[in-house]
Amino acid sequence: MTQPFSSADGTRVAHEVVTYVVVADEPPVSLPAELRYDSADPYAVCLSLGVTSTGTVEWVFARSLLSEGLRRPAGAGDVLVTPPHHCHRHSVRIVLRSRVGIAVLDIATTSVVAFLKKTDMLVRPGTEGLHIDLDRVVAELVAGSE
Repeated sequence: MTQPFSSADGTRVAHEVVTYVVVADEPPVSLPAELRYDSADPYAVCLSLGVTSTGTVEWVFARSLLSEGLRRPAGAGDVLVTPPHHCHRHSVRIVLRSRVGIAVLDIATTSVVAFLKKTDMLVRPGTEGLHIDLDRVVAELVAGSE
């Protein structure tokens, strides 16, 4: 397995990971992915699946959901996160649901923990509201209603 690459520029974190797509009665299939965080959107993380040459699929969900999912099953609806257990001891399981179907992904727990530590250094959990540019949000809302 390749070591995850991570970068941070002071406002963003990008962490390359390998996901394993779980298919019933088949061996897991590895898929390159990237976990991203931007302090401009402090409550959210992005999971980008695939590589640029073949296209990517992106899922945006709460950073707190990913963090909580390290300790206990978390989420409802489109994104569910479950902690390591006897079936997948060294990975966090993320279940993604859409109108098209369901994808079950495993990501190494160490990679998820490393990513979250970097995001916590940018924006401490519980302080996200201090990082939102309310003037920008209001301007976008007003522009969208015209």
